[in-house]
Amino acid sequence: MTNPPDATDPYLWLEDVTGEDALAWVREHNEPTVADLGGERFEQMRAEALEVLDTDTRIPYVRRRGDHLYNFWRDAANQKGLWRRTTLESYRTEEPDWDVIIDVDELARADGENWVWAGAAVIEPDHSRALISLSRGGSDAAVVREFDMRTRTFVEDGFELPEAKSQVSWEDEDTLLVGTDFGEGSLTESGYPRLVKRWRRGQPLSYAETVFGGAGTDVLVAASRDRAEGFERTLVSRAVDFFNEEVYELRGAELIRIDTPTDATISVHRTWLLIELRTSWYHGVDEYPAGSLLAADYEQFLAGTAPLRVVFAPDEHTCLHHYAWTRDRLVVVTLADVASRVEVFTPGDWSSEPVAGLPENTNTAIVGADHLGDEIFLDSSGFETPSRLLHGAAGGELAEIKRAPSFFDAADLEVTQYFATSDDGTRIPYFVVGHRHLQRPGPTLLGGYGGFEVARTPGYDGVLGRSWLSRGGTYVLANIRGGGEYGPTWHTQAMREGRHLVAEDFASVAKDLVARGITTVEQLGAQGGSNGGLLMGIMLTQYPELFGALVCSVPLLDMRRFHLLLAGASWVAEYGDPDDPDDWAFISKYSPYQNISADLRYPAVLITTSTRDDRVHPGHARKMTAALEAAGHPVRYYENIEGGHAGASDNPQIAFRSALIYEFLLRTLGGR
Repeated sequence: MTNPPDATDPYLWLEDVTGEDALAWVREHNEPTVADLGGERFEQMRAEALEVLDTDTRIPYVRRRGDHLYNFWRDAANQKGLWRRTTLESYRTEEPDWDVIIDVDELARADGENWVWAGAAVIEPDHSRALISLSRGGSDAAVVREFDMRTRTFVEDGFELPEAKSQVSWEDEDTLLVGTDFGEGSLTESGYPRLVKRWRRGQPLSYAETVFGGAGTDVLVAASRDRAEGFERTLVSRAVDFFNEEVYELRGAELIRIDTPTDATISVHRTWLLIELRTSWYHGVDEYPAGSLLAADYEQFLAGTAPLRVVFAPDEHTCLHHYAWTRDRLVVVTLADVASRVEVFTPGDWSSEPVAGLPENTNTAIVGADHLGDEIFLDSSGFETPSRLLHGAAGGELAEIKRAPSFFDAADLEVTQYFATSDDGTRIPYFVVGHRHLQRPGPTLLGGYGGFEVARTPGYDGVLGRSWLSRGGTYVLANIRGGGEYGPTWHTQAMREGRHLVAEDFASVAKDLVARGITTVEQLGAQGGSNGGLLMGIMLTQYPELFGALVCSVPLLDMRRFHLLLAGASWVAEYGDPDDPDDWAFISKYSPYQNISADLRYPAVLITTSTRDDRVHPGHARKMTAALEAAGHPVRYYENIEGGHAGASDNPQIAFRSALIYEFLLRTLGGR
């Protein structure tokens, strides 16, 4: 017996994304919010944020393709952006000579479309053709068009896919591996491709031959082709749920299973297979703990004869964060109590060397690694330290090649890491970015996410610095369970029936901030988006006594229907299945939309979303707002008519939305 959706929901009509009545409701709520929060300080913060977003002194991050470094760039004159390239020699200079490949603003004007850049898949190794993805208004669904890199034009009668959440890969110059909306039965319940087909140049898409398929209940099916000379491979996969997938090599018509645990993440590079474990794995006579990174000879592993080597094993304080290959080296970033460490490994003996010169309490990310050469780019920043871009050969000495400007005065700021104790005794780390010489307690903004093994790490945010820190505010980042700050078990214990741990951890940090005298309840605000927006909804309905203000952005809130809306079915593995009575028993305890009380006093709340968000349905935010109003709670609401899941599709929209949020927080919590 299943638990059917609540047919008595009075606000189901707000799920009609572009319905006339629903959009009229949106405008009726947008107008008073903008009118109320507008004013001199709002306009100043909007201008300050836009200056940060548009400045030409930002680091233009690049990736190598052949002899050139490619970058996508937005600024005041190019709001939709430029896809451009330069040489390393030119990139080293203060003002590189950029060669513009595609001007998206001009393309949008010519096509009469509100194009938002969604990426480019360039064929290797000659980089002669590209598949350009363009979305309307910032949605996940995109149009795909073939582009000739030599003539700088879209290919007439070339490969082209209509708007869909497509997966495409070059098999060769005249063949694509395509997952898209082929018609009835070709998509999963989550709205992603269920089939992969081989599409040859000159064929109608309807003639493409199916090479791999999954079930309708899968999240998605995908294919990729490695075209590295001597190591050509086609891999296909079916994601059974958000965290489990089966991966195969396609050799001719034969499918060869890469028999690793389905919840492991694997990658294949030249002769090597890497296996990143989410849960412990018994293999042969050995047990490998969750969070380990293992290596094996790829062909030997397929044959069942490969010994496994441990490249990285976690401990109580350290976990694997991410990694990337150059041709002959593996670059690995780990987190030690949420601060980054970087090592370079040599395959074979898997010896490693640390990358020196990275400061404490910072976040370092691999932003570029040439898998056909030895070049790497690392970006390192801290809460009060702008990004430095380091460049060099993996295993060699890295040099600073670019430095981002400072957007706010950080001289009086200090960063401290504390630990709160959650309800079950677990120590929860959090960072406080505060002022040395301002009296405490004071206005404080607490951020958190807590889901999908996403690690929240220290990093520089010019908009936050200008709008909040420079106005006397304190910022706090909570590293709660559900994330990946301490590896996969930090996440898995907070899935499904363990979801309550996320809220308990976040609440424990809020209480600890008050107990330490950093802030008061009246001066404490919190902010989160997407899964973090769900967390804000839980704080509102279950812990209202802990906060003075909440900002809830692009949120999940109706957990009775999340799996029926847009990509929601893909998150059942994270949250549980509301149609299963056993699962609904624990989901119903926290689902914000079903737990609104007219009797409790709620803190001030601002809810924001985007009409064009085709990942988290805007109906969550709309219905929650309507239900809060009906229960007598004041709520401010703003919905961007464009923007996708990011909530904004260009820099002016991002600046506008951020000014709304910080004006709301400053008015509610105090500040200048």
